[in-house]
Amino acid sequence: MRYTKHRRLVSSAIAVTLGATTLAACGSSSDDDSGARSGPVSLTYWTWAPGMDKVVDLWNEGPGKKEQIKVTVKKQASGDTLVTKILTAHKAGKAPDLVQAEYQALPTLVSNDALADISKDVGDAKSKFADGVWQQTTLGTDAVYAVPQDIGPMMFYYREDLFKEYGLTVPTTWDEFADTARELKKESPETDLTTFSANDSGLFAGLAQQAGAQWWSTSGDQWKVGISDDATKKVAEFWGGLVKEGAIDNQPMYTPAWNKALNTGKQIAWVSAVWAPGTLNTAAPDTKGKWAMAPLPQWAEGENRTGSWGGSSTGVTTDSKNKEAAAKFAAWLNTDGDALNALAKESGIYPASTSAQLSGAFTTPPEYFSNQPDFYQKAAEIAQTTAPSAWGPNVNVAYTTFKDAFGAAAKNKSDFVAAVDSMQQDTVADLKKQGFEVAP
Repeated sequence: MRYTKHRRLVSSAIAVTLGATTLAACGSSSDDDSGARSGPVSLTYWTWAPGMDKVVDLWNEGPGKKEQIKVTVKKQASGDTLVTKILTAHKAGKAPDLVQAEYQALPTLVSNDALADISKDVGDAKSKFADGVWQQTTLGTDAVYAVPQDIGPMMFYYREDLFKEYGLTVPTTWDEFADTARELKKESPETDLTTFSANDSGLFAGLAQQAGAQWWSTSGDQWKVGISDDATKKVAEFWGGLVKEGAIDNQPMYTPAWNKALNTGKQIAWVSAVWAPGTLNTAAPDTKGKWAMAPLPQWAEGENRTGSWGGSSTGVTTDSKNKEAAAKFAAWLNTDGDALNALAKESGIYPASTSAQLSGAFTTPPEYFSNQPDFYQKAAEIAQTTAPSAWGPNVNVAYTTFKDAFGAAAKNKSDFVAAVDSMQQDTVADLKKQGFEVAP
């Protein structure tokens, strides 16, 4: 059977739930070497997470020794650089056994037949994760292409002391958020509630996700791009309006100027994710113990949903000669209590496993948030409300256009909705260029 790129991905696409027959009929990786073995096995794992070698040592000295499965860590760069390296190695039939992959990279790896379906070996792990998290590794199908490792549920951070000083109430809806920004400007014209950063496509994607956006889906054998859907335009119009009226700042984050604004109280809130305490510790060291965390504002009162900013998984490649052994390690790494505690300590991750979110390293708050003892309890509750995501095979193109189009719009305080349209057009054009069929 001719196995085109678009057919391969449509059979495992985000919005479609199909059985295994399509994959099997087209010669998926599950048809060949199932991982049966005799004797010791050596596996190679490509990952960028710091301290992963120490975590893997626990496996090699414990369960791995008993199972005769040894794993060797090969440190890599992250992001698109690693995806490109994996695909290059796969074309030569020399990809490693295991790879760390961001959730948004999974459709690209699957569309290039680089990741194996490991559902038969890790399916029991599903109960360890929130539905919205597990869905990211299945792409909405019966297949499982990776085991969730870490996640980035989004939440609202604010200077508790300055909110009290300015008489502000923590917003529970986005309308209240806008009113809070305006109220702060009246009280202190030189102070901003927050900034819109056109450098951070992942932040905007998470906000759109919370609003119900589905940027990629399928219709029959065609991809459908929905970046310019109503949900995304609502988010764009909201933030663009605040920037245009001057209610919030329009400068990028992670700059010396942004750090100073946070550290001196010129910006008193930040829409971020669960990993924010580490960033704040570096960016605003003088404000330690003065921040608090709350759920993300909602679009309608009574809703309870958050987006996701960041996170990765552990996948088994189709090139691996020991897929079953590799899947066994991937499941252990991301569900075993000792492994997850080590990941938290050595790699600084927030685990995708729900049981780990309230145990081990997460029984006490981050030192920076020692004033909020229930920090991780709240984080775990928020993580359970993560909305499903919808990634496609060319996230990198959409993100690049975001930085260009939104960068210009933020700088000029012009139409953010037009920037969304640019993302839509460039993403569709790229899919067609790659040979995918795209629905009108």
